[in-house]
Amino acid sequence: MKKTSLLLFLLLFIGKSAYLQSSKPDRPKLVVGIVVDQMRWDYLYRYFDRYQEGGFKRLMQEGFNCQKAYINYLPSYTAPGHAGIYTGSVPALHGIVGNDWIDNRSGKSWYCTEDTTVTSIGGSQAGKMSPRNMLATTFSDELRLATNFRARAFGISIKDRGAILPAGHSANAAFWYDGSNGAFISSSYYLQQLPAWLQQFNKRNVGDSLINLNWHTLYPIQTYVQSTADSNRYEGLDKGASAPVFPHLTSAAVSSRDKGAIRSTPYGNTLVRMMAEACIKAEGLGTGEVTDFLAISFSSSDYIGHKYGPNAIEVEDSYLRLDQDLAYLFSFLDKQVGAGNYTVFLSADHGGAHNARFLQDHKIPAKALGMNAFTNDLNQHLLQETGVDSIVHMISNYQVYFNAPAIEELNREEVKAATKRWLMAQDGVTRVFDMEEPDNNHPSALYNQAINGYFANRCGALQIILNPGWYDAYLPTGTTHGSWNPYDTHIPLIWYGWGINTGESYKRVNMTDIAATLSALLHIQEPNACIGEVIEEVLKK
Repeated sequence: MKKTSLLLFLLLFIGKSAYLQSSKPDRPKLVVGIVVDQMRWDYLYRYFDRYQEGGFKRLMQEGFNCQKAYINYLPSYTAPGHAGIYTGSVPALHGIVGNDWIDNRSGKSWYCTEDTTVTSIGGSQAGKMSPRNMLATTFSDELRLATNFRARAFGISIKDRGAILPAGHSANAAFWYDGSNGAFISSSYYLQQLPAWLQQFNKRNVGDSLINLNWHTLYPIQTYVQSTADSNRYEGLDKGASAPVFPHLTSAAVSSRDKGAIRSTPYGNTLVRMMAEACIKAEGLGTGEVTDFLAISFSSSDYIGHKYGPNAIEVEDSYLRLDQDLAYLFSFLDKQVGAGNYTVFLSADHGGAHNARFLQDHKIPAKALGMNAFTNDLNQHLLQETGVDSIVHMISNYQVYFNAPAIEELNREEVKAATKRWLMAQDGVTRVFDMEEPDNNHPSALYNQAINGYFANRCGALQIILNPGWYDAYLPTGTTHGSWNPYDTHIPLIWYGWGINTGESYKRVNMTDIAATLSALLHIQEPNACIGEVIEEVLKK
């Protein structure tokens, strides 16, 4: 009888211990968010045959691939993209409506991360930045709150906005590249001096060492069959170059002390990868009792895409090199944090259009418009209609910003109606939405994207929709983005590592679902403006 009682007691004790252990949710040691700036979804497959096993292929074959992930707002630019991924929200709620905007109350132009109250730490005026213009919390903010700020969170990128917005309001720090001195810097919003490990990293002048190598193709140039011939009229020129061809003699930037030149080369991505590894190691990310977070944004892909366009050998080569950098990064994480102990997702802030002249040469409708000329011509038209000059402050983000003092004594609705009539008469304009007055006479999905992007004090009153393939650009070379079309809004979204299933899905999901899914993975609250849904297929039950 005593033996039976003792056995029963032991079973109950073991069962209770197991329950207590299982009642605490498991979490990964580290979450790494990777955003590849201007990465079109089709780049996953366009260059698939040439990717290594350890980079993109590792994610695609061992992780979960959301094949139909889309941006669900306008405009599709860098700052709203980074904010959208990590807040799980849209510009109408988080307030980051573009890279730049006009404050309609004051008439002042604002840059997305501009902060006049802080000082630069480690660099020039490029450090006067913070996340204060973003009105919502991020996934990393909620992770910090959920762990009573024991979780550590950092953001790293060449671009300030690519580091600051993902890192969130409560981050330990965000670090970005200063083209004036070739160093990674920060601002007094986060800290009063750069950590010792970063000071040492900056002293190594890694950027100069990389760019001094010159940019040659990774493989024989004749094997780049997915791209247009090297010398063509669709690509922009390097400083001092007579043709946009390989090799790109990037070493000239070292002698001329042009530290910013690395941005437009694949070496910018390599520099960010090395910086991320230094941060993980020095800060001991993924070694504590709670989950840590690191946001990495590879921005050189955007600079290269803008300069050369999607069909350039430069773009193909840059993705083959980024693939190598990803393989190095994942191998580093395996050793530093431990294979199976970390979770990664990879996505993009937006895609990019093909160069308009390239499409025209292949009989596909397209055109690059200079919408600055729209502003001047439109103001002349409205002057004739109303007798008032400079009614339109500017056209930016494909939106018409009115000059409030100029139309103060005019009928605003009549001014908007006259503006819409003029715009709709212009070649290439498909529709003009009045964002101040609901209008259901539009395709619902497209109109909803415009509504999701509209934050009244920071947006223009009218939203311009151009024909597919048409875009606002200053130059005929390279490309840009910002539209609702799939080439700009269909983004890659791949998950890998701890807690992630293997597989793929063709169910449509939105950029805003990323933060909701991360929050579910870690059993924490969603960001406070999150409108996303959990992508259940991604997560192991």
